[in-house]
Amino acid sequence: MTVILMLVSALLTKAQVSSEPQREQLLNGLRILIWPRPETQDVLLKLRIHSGAAFDLSGKSGELALLGDILFPDPATRDFFTDEMGGKLAVEVNYDSVTITMIGKAAQFEQIVEVLRNGVLQTQLTPDVVARVRDARIKILRDTTVSPAVVADRAISRRLFGEFPYSRSTHGSPEDVARVERADLMLARDRFLNSNNATLAVVGGVTKARAMRTVRQLLGPWRKSELIVPTTFRQPVTLDTRTLIVSGPNQNAELRLAVRGVSRSDNDFYASEVMAKVAQNRWKASDPELANKPAFVRSEARVLPGILIMGASVSSATAADSIASAKKVLESLISTPATAAELERAKSEVIADLSGPMTKAEALPDPWLDLDTYRLPSLQSPATAVQAVTPGDLQRVATRLLKDQLMATVIVGDPLQLKPALQGRVQFEVLGEIALPATTPKPAAKPGSETTPG
Repeated sequence: MTVILMLVSALLTKAQVSSEPQREQLLNGLRILIWPRPETQDVLLKLRIHSGAAFDLSGKSGELALLGDILFPDPATRDFFTDEMGGKLAVEVNYDSVTITMIGKAAQFEQIVEVLRNGVLQTQLTPDVVARVRDARIKILRDTTVSPAVVADRAISRRLFGEFPYSRSTHGSPEDVARVERADLMLARDRFLNSNNATLAVVGGVTKARAMRTVRQLLGPWRKSELIVPTTFRQPVTLDTRTLIVSGPNQNAELRLAVRGVSRSDNDFYASEVMAKVAQNRWKASDPELANKPAFVRSEARVLPGILIMGASVSSATAADSIASAKKVLESLISTPATAAELERAKSEVIADLSGPMTKAEALPDPWLDLDTYRLPSLQSPATAVQAVTPGDLQRVATRLLKDQLMATVIVGDPLQLKPALQGRVQFEVLGEIALPATTPKPAAKPGSETTPG
């Protein structure tokens, strides 16, 4: 498989998928993007369904991920790609989309499209298949070790978003996946797996004529939906700003702070990415404990406004200091413009992060697929957009996202160590404990005084 992926990487690099694809659309609404490279021996297909795990039913997280598993439930199908063709078959589900990636030999293009057709047009939702695949996913979820960092990420999303879909894991939990019934999957298929809610990218050793003939024949019968389900959800309830302590086995404490962020289609998307890097570098510089410990600030943009999140692994004794330094850094983004050196460093880091995934062969068509998923007006060069960000842009975005906005804070660690460290400085509650009436935190705890946790 390594050899063919290297070949595909080479042909896609040569194609420079940033060039305009040849565009077509079937009568059923399926959008087609084609980069013909007849001189090559390999082909990449990428089908993007423009609805994702955000549409999982309440209490049934992992529903779309389970449907993705069921698209190709027979292990022999995946073996066909990996063993016989030395290629790849994968299904990726995130909040915004379901993406099927297929890499194989151009000579077997028709076979590849037929496998795709069977998955999306003849999805095997029989009771036996649903039960088998669901049990397999539950076993994987139960056998997967969840690190304190992952627990902290999930807890801060839950704290910030409440019942909003972005609070749920896209993979689901064992308990939630167990609740997913066959009828739920059939409804999800009918709502989202529709030709006019999808875009197909074809890159490699097939001519446009051959590609269109095959796609029309095999995917032309794909059912068109009369209504595309809009991405609208009830907004989160009022945020609880107390620091939430989640019991964890680690000696250190995993700290997270978060506010609502921007959407992927927001004009401030790139400015928010740069602002996050400036904040990360300022936080590390201002807090000595973070010098040799992992710390980050991320702007995670989605179809709907996402999350601006700060995170670090700190000692329990200094958790309150790290919270204070993080908040001070966020305030500085509003009051103190980024210096030329700060801005240049942040831009370089953002460009490196955004261009990194593009080194993977199968990711190269993604910018064009994102146009449809996020309803972007046009394809924009990340490097050009990032370089255009000014210090004034960062202050404007910081004011928009941070000024007078409520912030969620979570610490995963040992409550017996964290409670005395936070008392008198930070209002907090411990997950699972009966909350006592909140008290106003004092500027500093006096020796011998007692403070009731909030």
